[in-house]
Amino acid sequence: MRASPLSYWLASAPAFTGGAQGAIEGKTDVAIIGGGFTGLSAALALAKRGASVVLLEAGHVVGEASGRNGGQCNNGTAHDYGALSARFGKDIAKAYYRAHCDAVDMVERIVAEEGIDCAFNRCGRVKLAAKPKHYEKLVRAHDLLVREVDKNVRLVPPERIRDEVGSDAFHGALIQTTSAQLHPGRFGVGLAEAAARAGAKIYENAEVTGLDRLGSNGVGGWRVTTPKGQVVADQVLVATGGAPAAAPFGFFRRRIVSVGSFIIATEPLDNGLIDRLLPGRRNYVTSKNIGNYFRLTADDRLIFGGRARFAISDPRSDLKSGHILEQTMAEIFPALKGVGVDHVWGGMVDLTADRLPRAGEQDGLFYSMGYSGHGVQMATYMGQMMARVMGGEKSANPWDGLAWPSVPGHFGKPWFLPIVGLWYKWQDVIH
Repeated sequence: MRASPLSYWLASAPAFTGGAQGAIEGKTDVAIIGGGFTGLSAALALAKRGASVVLLEAGHVVGEASGRNGGQCNNGTAHDYGALSARFGKDIAKAYYRAHCDAVDMVERIVAEEGIDCAFNRCGRVKLAAKPKHYEKLVRAHDLLVREVDKNVRLVPPERIRDEVGSDAFHGALIQTTSAQLHPGRFGVGLAEAAARAGAKIYENAEVTGLDRLGSNGVGGWRVTTPKGQVVADQVLVATGGAPAAAPFGFFRRRIVSVGSFIIATEPLDNGLIDRLLPGRRNYVTSKNIGNYFRLTADDRLIFGGRARFAISDPRSDLKSGHILEQTMAEIFPALKGVGVDHVWGGMVDLTADRLPRAGEQDGLFYSMGYSGHGVQMATYMGQMMARVMGGEKSANPWDGLAWPSVPGHFGKPWFLPIVGLWYKWQDVIH
Protein backbone atom coordinates (compact mmCIF):
# COMPACT_ATOMS: atom_id res chain seq x y z
CA MET A 1 0.00 0.00 0.00
CA ARG A 2 1.28 3.47 -0.90
CA ALA A 3 1.97 5.55 2.21
CA SER A 4 -0.16 8.62 2.80
CA PRO A 5 1.70 11.97 2.68
CA LEU A 6 -0.63 13.31 5.38
CA SER A 7 0.59 13.51 8.95
CA TYR A 8 -0.76 10.59 10.95
CA TRP A 9 -1.79 13.04 13.67
CA LEU A 10 -3.81 15.19 11.26
CA ALA A 11 -5.31 12.18 9.50
CA SER A 12 -6.57 10.75 12.80
CA ALA A 13 -7.79 14.00 14.41
CA PRO A 14 -11.39 15.20 14.43
CA ALA A 15 -12.41 18.19 12.35
CA PHE A 16 -12.38 21.61 14.00
CA THR A 17 -15.99 22.78 14.20
CA GLY A 18 -15.72 26.05 16.11
CA GLY A 19 -14.28 28.29 13.40
CA ALA A 20 -15.71 31.77 12.83
CA GLN A 21 -17.57 32.37 9.57
CA GLY A 22 -18.14 35.39 7.39
CA ALA A 23 -16.11 38.52 6.77
CA ILE A 24 -13.38 39.70 9.11
CA GLU A 25 -14.23 43.19 10.31
CA GLY A 26 -14.56 45.49 13.27
CA LYS A 27 -12.30 45.95 16.29
CA THR A 28 -10.80 43.55 18.80
CA ASP A 29 -8.58 43.76 21.85
CA VAL A 30 -6.07 41.23 20.46
CA ALA A 31 -5.34 39.82 17.03
CA ILE A 32 -3.29 36.62 16.98
CA ILE A 33 -1.43 35.63 13.83
CA GLY A 34 -1.04 31.84 13.67
CA GLY A 35 -3.25 28.93 14.68
CA GLY A 36 -0.70 26.54 16.13
CA PHE A 37 -0.23 25.70 19.79
CA THR A 38 1.14 29.15 20.70
CA GLY A 39 -1.70 31.09 19.13
CA LEU A 40 -4.46 28.75 20.28
CA SER A 41 -3.14 28.62 23.84
CA ALA A 42 -2.88 32.42 23.95
CA ALA A 43 -6.39 32.77 22.50
CA LEU A 44 -7.78 30.49 25.20
CA ALA A 45 -5.99 32.33 28.00
CA LEU A 46 -6.84 35.82 26.73
CA ALA A 47 -10.49 34.99 26.11
CA LYS A 48 -10.79 33.56 29.62
CA ARG A 49 -9.33 36.82 30.96
CA GLY A 50 -12.18 38.71 29.27
CA ALA A 51 -10.36 40.02 26.18
CA SER A 52 -11.95 40.01 22.74
CA VAL A 53 -9.73 37.86 20.50
CA VAL A 54 -9.49 37.31 16.75
CA LEU A 55 -7.12 34.54 15.63
CA LEU A 56 -6.05 34.46 11.98
CA GLU A 57 -4.68 31.21 10.52
CA ALA A 58 -3.41 31.06 6.93
CA GLY A 59 -4.46 27.42 6.53
CA HIS A 60 -6.12 25.14 9.06
CA VAL A 61 -5.55 25.15 12.82
CA VAL A 62 -2.55 22.96 13.82
CA GLY A 63 -1.99 22.23 10.12
CA GLU A 64 1.73 22.95 10.19
CA ALA A 65 4.37 22.22 12.87
CA SER A 66 1.84 21.74 15.67
CA GLY A 67 0.25 18.85 13.79
CA ARG A 68 3.38 17.42 12.17
CA ASN A 69 5.73 16.69 15.08
CA GLY A 70 6.67 13.52 16.92
CA GLY A 71 4.01 13.80 19.62
CA GLN A 72 6.55 14.03 22.46
CA CYS A 73 5.98 16.43 25.37
CA ASN A 74 9.30 16.28 27.19
CA ASN A 75 10.82 17.87 30.26
CA GLY A 76 14.20 19.52 29.99
CA THR A 77 15.81 21.85 27.48
CA ALA A 78 17.28 21.21 24.04
CA HIS A 79 20.67 21.79 25.69
CA ASP A 80 22.88 20.00 28.13
CA TYR A 81 22.03 21.56 31.49
CA GLY A 82 25.71 21.88 32.40
CA ALA A 83 26.43 23.83 29.22
CA LEU A 84 23.54 26.19 29.99
CA SER A 85 24.85 26.70 33.51
CA ALA A 86 28.34 27.47 32.21
CA ARG A 87 26.96 30.03 29.76
CA PHE A 88 24.32 31.78 31.87
CA GLY A 89 25.05 30.81 35.45
CA LYS A 90 23.26 28.31 37.68
CA ASP A 91 20.21 30.44 38.51
CA ILE A 92 19.28 31.23 34.90
CA ALA A 93 20.02 27.67 33.78
CA LYS A 94 17.67 26.38 36.48
CA ALA A 95 14.98 28.83 35.41
CA TYR A 96 15.21 27.74 31.76
CA TYR A 97 15.12 24.07 32.72
CA ARG A 98 12.21 24.53 35.10
CA ALA A 99 10.26 26.48 32.47
CA HIS A 100 10.31 23.38 30.26
CA CYS A 101 9.14 21.19 33.15
CA ASP A 102 6.41 23.70 34.03
CA ALA A 103 5.36 23.61 30.37
CA VAL A 104 4.61 19.87 30.53
CA ASP A 105 2.62 20.43 33.72
CA MET A 106 0.63 23.16 31.98
CA VAL A 107 -0.21 20.94 29.02
CA GLU A 108 -1.50 18.32 31.46
CA ARG A 109 -3.57 20.94 33.30
CA ILE A 110 -5.16 22.29 30.10
CA VAL A 111 -5.97 18.75 28.91
CA ALA A 112 -7.73 18.04 32.20
CA GLU A 113 -9.53 21.38 32.54
CA GLU A 114 -10.81 21.42 28.96
CA GLY A 115 -11.53 17.69 28.72
CA ILE A 116 -9.34 17.20 25.65
CA ASP A 117 -9.22 13.58 24.44
CA CYS A 118 -5.60 13.36 23.26
CA ALA A 119 -4.12 10.30 25.05
CA PHE A 120 -1.90 12.42 27.32
CA ASN A 121 0.41 10.04 29.18
CA ARG A 122 3.35 10.59 31.55
CA CYS A 123 5.45 7.86 29.95
CA GLY A 124 8.98 9.26 30.47
CA ARG A 125 11.63 10.07 27.87
CA VAL A 126 14.64 7.84 27.21
CA LYS A 127 17.79 9.46 25.81
CA LEU A 128 19.71 6.62 24.18
CA ALA A 129 23.51 6.70 24.06
CA ALA A 130 24.54 5.98 20.47
CA LYS A 131 28.19 5.50 21.52
CA PRO A 132 29.84 4.34 24.76
CA LYS A 133 31.34 7.79 25.35
CA HIS A 134 27.87 9.30 24.99
CA TYR A 135 26.79 7.28 28.01
CA GLU A 136 29.68 8.77 29.98
CA LYS A 137 28.24 12.20 29.18
CA LEU A 138 24.80 11.06 30.28
CA VAL A 139 26.22 9.94 33.62
CA ARG A 140 27.69 13.39 34.20
CA ALA A 141 24.44 15.04 33.11
CA HIS A 142 22.43 12.81 35.44
CA ASP A 143 24.59 13.62 38.45
CA LEU A 144 24.35 17.37 37.85
CA LEU A 145 20.61 17.31 37.22
CA VAL A 146 19.86 15.32 40.36
CA ARG A 147 22.09 17.56 42.44
CA GLU A 148 20.74 20.90 41.17
CA VAL A 149 17.42 20.85 39.39
CA ASP A 150 15.65 17.54 38.67
CA LYS A 151 15.51 14.45 40.85
CA ASN A 152 13.13 12.72 38.43
CA VAL A 153 15.89 11.33 36.24
CA ARG A 154 17.61 7.96 36.35
CA LEU A 155 20.31 6.09 34.48
CA VAL A 156 20.06 2.83 32.56
CA PRO A 157 23.54 1.25 32.47
CA PRO A 158 24.68 -0.44 29.25
CA GLU A 159 24.13 -3.93 30.63
CA ARG A 160 20.45 -3.11 31.34
CA ILE A 161 19.64 -1.27 28.12
CA ARG A 162 17.44 -4.07 26.82
CA ASP A 163 15.11 -3.45 29.75
CA GLU A 164 14.15 -0.30 27.83
CA VAL A 165 14.81 -0.97 24.15
CA GLY A 166 15.27 -4.22 22.25
CA SER A 167 18.22 -3.15 20.12
CA ASP A 168 21.99 -3.62 20.06
CA ALA A 169 22.49 -0.07 18.79
CA PHE A 170 22.71 1.65 22.17
CA HIS A 171 25.07 1.81 25.14
CA GLY A 172 22.97 2.95 28.08
CA ALA A 173 20.43 5.71 28.57
CA LEU A 174 19.10 8.54 30.72
CA ILE A 175 15.39 8.59 31.56
CA GLN A 176 13.49 11.78 32.40
CA THR A 177 10.62 10.01 34.12
CA THR A 178 8.12 12.90 34.14
CA SER A 179 8.12 13.52 30.38
CA ALA A 180 4.87 12.87 28.54
CA GLN A 181 3.35 12.14 25.16
CA LEU A 182 0.06 12.99 23.50
CA HIS A 183 -1.78 12.99 20.18
CA PRO A 184 -0.89 16.49 18.90
CA GLY A 185 -3.66 16.60 16.29
CA ARG A 186 -6.35 15.85 18.84
CA PHE A 187 -4.75 18.15 21.38
CA GLY A 188 -4.59 21.02 18.90
CA VAL A 189 -8.17 20.66 17.74
CA GLY A 190 -9.28 20.37 21.38
CA LEU A 191 -7.35 23.53 22.22
CA ALA A 192 -9.01 25.36 19.31
CA GLU A 193 -12.48 24.21 20.35
CA ALA A 194 -11.78 25.33 23.94
CA ALA A 195 -10.63 28.78 22.76
CA ALA A 196 -13.74 29.13 20.59
CA ARG A 197 -15.98 28.14 23.52
CA ALA A 198 -14.28 30.82 25.61
CA GLY A 199 -15.21 33.42 23.00
CA ALA A 200 -12.20 33.68 20.68
CA LYS A 201 -13.05 34.10 16.99
CA ILE A 202 -10.86 31.72 15.01
CA TYR A 203 -10.65 32.26 11.26
CA GLU A 204 -9.06 29.59 9.06
CA ASN A 205 -7.80 30.26 5.51
CA ALA A 206 -7.18 33.85 6.56
CA GLU A 207 -3.57 34.63 5.68
CA VAL A 208 -2.33 37.97 6.96
CA THR A 209 -1.32 40.05 3.93
CA GLY A 210 -0.92 43.42 5.63
CA LEU A 211 -0.10 44.78 9.06
CA ASP A 212 -0.16 48.55 9.60
CA ARG A 213 0.31 50.66 12.71
CA LEU A 214 -2.37 53.25 13.35
CA GLY A 215 -2.11 56.59 15.06
CA SER A 216 0.94 58.25 16.57
CA ASN A 217 3.52 55.85 18.04
CA GLY A 218 1.09 52.95 17.61
CA VAL A 219 -1.41 54.40 20.08
CA GLY A 220 -4.21 53.58 17.67
CA GLY A 221 -3.27 49.92 17.49
CA TRP A 222 -2.96 47.86 14.31
CA ARG A 223 -4.90 47.26 11.13
CA VAL A 224 -4.55 43.58 10.17
CA THR A 225 -5.51 42.73 6.60
CA THR A 226 -6.50 39.34 5.16
CA PRO A 227 -8.30 38.23 1.97
CA LYS A 228 -11.43 37.89 4.14
CA GLY A 229 -11.32 41.47 5.41
CA GLN A 230 -9.64 43.65 8.00
CA VAL A 231 -9.68 43.92 11.76
CA VAL A 232 -8.34 46.72 13.98
CA ALA A 233 -6.59 45.39 17.09
CA ASP A 234 -5.19 47.11 20.16
CA GLN A 235 -2.50 44.42 20.42
CA VAL A 236 -1.05 41.83 18.02
CA LEU A 237 0.65 38.56 18.91
CA VAL A 238 2.85 37.00 16.21
CA ALA A 239 2.54 33.25 16.81
CA THR A 240 3.58 31.93 13.43
CA GLY A 241 6.09 29.22 12.72
CA GLY A 242 8.52 30.20 9.97
CA ALA A 243 8.13 33.97 9.72
CA PRO A 244 5.87 35.02 6.79
CA ALA A 245 7.37 36.87 3.85
CA ALA A 246 5.39 40.07 4.50
CA ALA A 247 7.55 43.08 5.33
CA PRO A 248 6.39 43.56 8.97
CA PHE A 249 7.87 40.17 9.85
CA GLY A 250 11.37 40.82 8.52
CA PHE A 251 12.85 41.07 12.03
CA PHE A 252 11.75 37.51 12.81
CA ARG A 253 12.63 36.12 9.38
CA ARG A 254 16.30 37.06 9.89
CA ARG A 255 16.43 35.28 13.25
CA ILE A 256 14.46 32.06 12.70
CA VAL A 257 15.93 29.19 10.67
CA SER A 258 13.34 26.64 9.54
CA VAL A 259 14.68 23.11 9.08
CA GLY A 260 12.81 20.09 7.77
CA SER A 261 12.08 17.23 10.14
CA PHE A 262 10.66 14.04 8.68
CA ILE A 263 8.54 11.23 10.12
CA ILE A 264 7.07 7.88 9.19
CA ALA A 265 4.24 5.98 10.87
CA THR A 266 4.18 2.21 10.50
CA GLU A 267 1.19 -0.03 10.25
CA PRO A 268 -0.06 -1.27 13.66
CA LEU A 269 2.49 -3.64 15.19
CA ASP A 270 1.96 -6.93 16.97
CA ASN A 271 1.84 -6.57 20.76
CA GLY A 272 4.38 -9.35 21.23
CA LEU A 273 6.82 -7.53 18.96
CA ILE A 274 6.26 -4.26 20.82
CA ASP A 275 6.92 -5.98 24.15
CA ARG A 276 10.29 -7.15 22.81
CA LEU A 277 11.35 -3.88 21.21
CA LEU A 278 9.84 -1.11 23.37
CA PRO A 279 8.45 -2.67 26.55
CA GLY A 280 8.10 0.65 28.41
CA ARG A 281 6.24 2.39 25.56
CA ARG A 282 8.08 5.64 26.33
CA ASN A 283 9.40 8.53 24.24
CA TYR A 284 12.82 7.83 22.76
CA VAL A 285 15.54 10.06 21.33
CA THR A 286 19.07 9.16 20.29
CA SER A 287 22.16 11.09 21.37
CA LYS A 288 23.56 11.97 17.92
CA ASN A 289 23.35 15.48 16.50
CA ILE A 290 21.60 14.02 13.46
CA GLY A 291 19.70 11.44 15.45
CA ASN A 292 16.24 10.00 15.61
CA TYR A 293 13.19 10.13 17.83
CA PHE A 294 10.42 7.58 18.10
CA ARG A 295 7.41 6.43 20.13
CA LEU A 296 4.33 4.26 19.84
CA THR A 297 0.80 5.46 19.23
CA ALA A 298 -2.32 4.38 21.07
CA ASP A 299 -3.13 2.08 18.14
CA ASP A 300 0.35 0.48 18.23
CA ARG A 301 2.04 2.21 15.31
CA LEU A 302 5.67 3.25 15.58
CA ILE A 303 6.22 6.95 14.92
CA PHE A 304 9.85 7.22 13.77
CA GLY A 305 11.39 10.55 12.82
CA GLY A 306 14.50 12.64 12.50
CA ARG A 307 16.39 15.11 10.34
CA ALA A 308 17.05 12.45 7.73
CA ARG A 309 18.21 15.20 5.37
CA PHE A 310 19.06 18.85 6.02
CA ALA A 311 16.44 20.11 3.61
CA ILE A 312 13.15 21.96 3.40
CA SER A 313 10.01 19.86 3.74
CA ASP A 314 8.08 19.39 0.49
CA PRO A 315 6.43 16.31 -1.08
CA ARG A 316 9.56 15.15 -2.92
CA SER A 317 11.88 15.80 0.03
CA ASP A 318 9.46 14.09 2.43
CA LEU A 319 9.39 10.96 0.28
CA LYS A 320 13.20 10.78 -0.01
CA SER A 321 13.54 11.28 3.72
CA GLY A 322 10.92 8.63 4.39
CA HIS A 323 13.04 6.02 2.59
CA ILE A 324 16.07 7.01 4.69
CA LEU A 325 14.02 6.74 7.88
CA GLU A 326 12.78 3.27 6.92
CA GLN A 327 16.38 2.13 6.44
CA THR A 328 17.48 3.66 9.75
CA MET A 329 14.54 2.14 11.60
CA ALA A 330 15.48 -1.30 10.24
CA GLU A 331 19.12 -0.81 11.27
CA ILE A 332 18.08 -0.05 14.85
CA PHE A 333 15.33 -2.67 14.90
CA PRO A 334 16.07 -5.44 12.37
CA ALA A 335 12.75 -7.09 13.26
CA LEU A 336 10.98 -4.12 11.63
CA LYS A 337 12.64 -4.53 8.23
CA GLY A 338 9.90 -4.65 5.64
CA VAL A 339 7.12 -3.59 8.01
CA GLY A 340 4.40 -1.58 6.32
CA VAL A 341 4.59 2.22 6.44
CA ASP A 342 1.20 3.94 6.27
CA HIS A 343 2.21 7.61 6.57
CA VAL A 344 5.27 9.62 5.44
CA TRP A 345 5.33 13.34 6.13
CA GLY A 346 7.53 16.29 6.95
CA GLY A 347 7.29 19.57 8.77
CA MET A 348 9.40 22.58 9.56
CA VAL A 349 11.16 22.99 12.91
CA ASP A 350 11.88 26.62 13.75
CA LEU A 351 15.32 27.02 15.26
CA THR A 352 17.13 29.95 16.78
CA ALA A 353 20.91 30.05 16.43
CA ASP A 354 21.39 29.01 20.07
CA ARG A 355 18.26 26.76 20.17
CA LEU A 356 16.62 28.78 22.95
CA PRO A 357 13.09 30.16 22.46
CA ARG A 358 12.48 33.87 22.07
CA ALA A 359 9.48 35.88 23.22
CA GLY A 360 8.69 39.48 24.01
CA GLU A 361 7.80 42.69 22.18
CA GLN A 362 9.46 44.12 19.08
CA ASP A 363 8.38 47.38 17.44
CA GLY A 364 5.02 47.11 19.17
CA LEU A 365 4.39 43.51 18.13
CA PHE A 366 4.27 40.77 20.75
CA TYR A 367 5.79 37.45 19.69
CA SER A 368 6.81 33.98 20.83
CA MET A 369 8.60 31.44 18.63
CA GLY A 370 11.81 29.46 17.99
CA TYR A 371 11.10 26.46 20.23
CA SER A 372 13.77 24.41 18.45
CA GLY A 373 12.13 20.99 18.61
CA HIS A 374 10.40 21.40 21.99
CA GLY A 375 7.29 23.12 20.70
CA VAL A 376 4.53 20.79 21.90
CA GLN A 377 5.01 21.84 25.50
CA MET A 378 6.80 25.17 25.17
CA ALA A 379 4.47 26.65 22.56
CA THR A 380 1.46 25.79 24.71
CA TYR A 381 3.15 27.23 27.79
CA MET A 382 4.27 30.41 26.06
CA GLY A 383 0.79 31.08 24.70
CA GLN A 384 -0.39 31.21 28.31
CA MET A 385 2.60 33.27 29.41
CA MET A 386 2.24 35.79 26.58
CA ALA A 387 -1.39 36.35 27.57
CA ARG A 388 -0.06 37.46 30.95
CA VAL A 389 2.72 39.57 29.38
CA MET A 390 0.18 41.34 27.16
CA GLY A 391 -1.83 42.08 30.29
CA GLY A 392 1.16 43.92 31.75
CA GLU A 393 2.90 41.09 33.62
CA LYS A 394 6.29 41.27 31.89
CA SER A 395 7.94 38.91 34.40
CA ALA A 396 5.77 36.03 33.13
CA ASN A 397 8.11 35.71 30.13
CA PRO A 398 10.99 33.36 31.07
CA TRP A 399 12.97 34.52 28.01
CA ASP A 400 12.70 38.23 28.73
CA GLY A 401 16.00 40.03 28.24
CA LEU A 402 17.62 37.26 26.21
CA ALA A 403 19.55 38.90 23.35
CA TRP A 404 18.51 37.87 19.84
CA PRO A 405 20.99 38.87 17.13
CA SER A 406 20.17 38.13 13.51
CA VAL A 407 21.75 35.15 11.75
CA PRO A 408 24.54 36.51 9.50
CA GLY A 409 23.64 36.24 5.82
CA HIS A 410 20.15 34.92 6.54
CA PHE A 411 17.21 36.77 5.00
CA GLY A 412 14.55 34.06 4.93
CA LYS A 413 15.70 31.15 2.78
CA PRO A 414 18.23 28.97 4.67
CA TRP A 415 20.74 28.51 1.84
CA PHE A 416 23.31 27.23 4.34
CA LEU A 417 21.42 24.08 5.44
CA PRO A 418 23.54 21.60 3.42
CA ILE A 419 26.71 23.08 4.95
CA VAL A 420 25.24 22.83 8.45
CA GLY A 421 24.20 19.25 7.76
CA LEU A 422 27.72 18.27 6.73
CA TRP A 423 29.15 19.90 9.85
CA TYR A 424 26.76 17.99 12.14
CA LYS A 425 27.49 14.72 10.34
CA TRP A 426 31.20 15.29 10.91
CA GLN A 427 30.55 16.04 14.59
CA ASP A 428 28.71 12.73 14.89
CA VAL A 429 31.71 10.94 13.41
CA ILE A 430 34.36 12.47 15.66
CA HIS A 431 32.40 12.71 18.96
